[in-house]
Amino acid sequence: MQQFQQYIGGAFSNGSAQFESRDPATGNVWAMMPEARAADVNAAVDAAHEAFFDPAWANMTASARGKLLYRLADLIAENAQTLAHIETRDTGKIIRETSAQIAYVAEYYRYYAGLADKIEGAHLPIDKPDMEVWLRREPVGVVAAIVPWNSQLFLSAVKIGPALAAGCTVVLKASEEAPAPMLEFARIFDQAGFPAGVLNVITGFGADCGAVLTAHPKVDHIAFTGGPDTARHIVRNSAENLASTSLELGGKSPFIVFDDADIESAVNAQISGIFAATGQSCVAGSRLIISNKIKDTFLARLKEKAEAVVIGSPDDMDTEIGPLCTQGQLTTAVDLVVASEAAGARIITGGKAIDRDGQYFAPTIIDCTDAPDAPCLTSEFFGPVLSVVGFDTEAQALQLANDTAFGLASGVFTKDLTRAHRMIRGIRAGIVWVNTYRAVSPIAPFGGHGLSGHGREGGMQAALDYTKIKAVWLRTSDDPIPDPFVMR
Repeated sequence: MQQFQQYIGGAFSNGSAQFESRDPATGNVWAMMPEARAADVNAAVDAAHEAFFDPAWANMTASARGKLLYRLADLIAENAQTLAHIETRDTGKIIRETSAQIAYVAEYYRYYAGLADKIEGAHLPIDKPDMEVWLRREPVGVVAAIVPWNSQLFLSAVKIGPALAAGCTVVLKASEEAPAPMLEFARIFDQAGFPAGVLNVITGFGADCGAVLTAHPKVDHIAFTGGPDTARHIVRNSAENLASTSLELGGKSPFIVFDDADIESAVNAQISGIFAATGQSCVAGSRLIISNKIKDTFLARLKEKAEAVVIGSPDDMDTEIGPLCTQGQLTTAVDLVVASEAAGARIITGGKAIDRDGQYFAPTIIDCTDAPDAPCLTSEFFGPVLSVVGFDTEAQALQLANDTAFGLASGVFTKDLTRAHRMIRGIRAGIVWVNTYRAVSPIAPFGGHGLSGHGREGGMQAALDYTKIKAVWLRTSDDPIPDPFVMR
């Protein structure tokens, strides 16, 4: 059985305790994970705090930080297949996705490597003739980065990359569900040559690990990806240290198809939007809002494709849908489908767990035409379940799209350019994909509002979020300072 270790202050250890990790495809225990408790969390934060002020890191030039990030990117690319196999084993994500995604993760580190010496201050045209005033951007300090199990190498890259580029230090808490990829990443990071303590990687449970970390007095910023309920706890904890927060949370994203759309292209995009990654994505296009003029045609083609999806072992390159990561997700999917049927929704295909070893759930499409209050329209499944509603007018489509407490992603499919622009303006979401879906890049910011959180990951803005502004005033006059009782 494989044994993983935590990474604190440049050294590996087993943690205060250990816990089992199960393979979602079989349900069998395959590895032991280190469980960080309060003493481990304190050691990790102390290591990050010391590294932040250590001249080895604090006095390192931005260009030198960038070169270390380039080295890290190269190591990730070299080890992408190893990381992919570990992620597939621990999370159940199909190897086709983990292989492609992790190879691309290196590009995020390369982007922030190049950005490290592009974070600039500014000169102010101050309204006082005997003063020069300029602004410096300086690292915010110790960052607590908390990531979920899904897409964790990507979701950590959009935190670690900009944080280190800005000169911060990081304590990364991997999810207690399937943390193996991040613990293996720590071994790769250790080879890159960063000073000890710049990055620390731990995992553990809420009360003994997460709560201690987010309330720690030496933590200056908390970057969290996960669900709204956990985010509320984190915000409460941050009242103890007054740390700033960036929250990338869930979604119930609308996927809007007008009658003039390319049906085959939109169907393929919808398959990707809800069934890729077994629906375990915060940007999953889980609400199909479809023109009633093409609804029957569209759903017939979608059903055909959904039922042809290859369900199998996640480590098989032919597999298109693998297991859900946890038994809890499977239970939630079953319960929500049952409740939605009771509310009047109609199952078009799927709707049940698959009778085989592991946590498999069939690709599911639910027509909610006669069930506008069905829970499947408002609750995030984090599974391969699509809810469908029809519309007759553009205004109705926009109203349905915005009828959610979330505001992360959205998709619009139409050949009408002016309509597309109206929808772009009207949809309340942080991302609008037009005639495509589930595309990402390190150059583009990613994030939402409402129950989808606040702050952005990716792009220049993410790096700036890990800085604070210092205003510097320099008096240029040689004359004595005038009346000391009058503010200048």
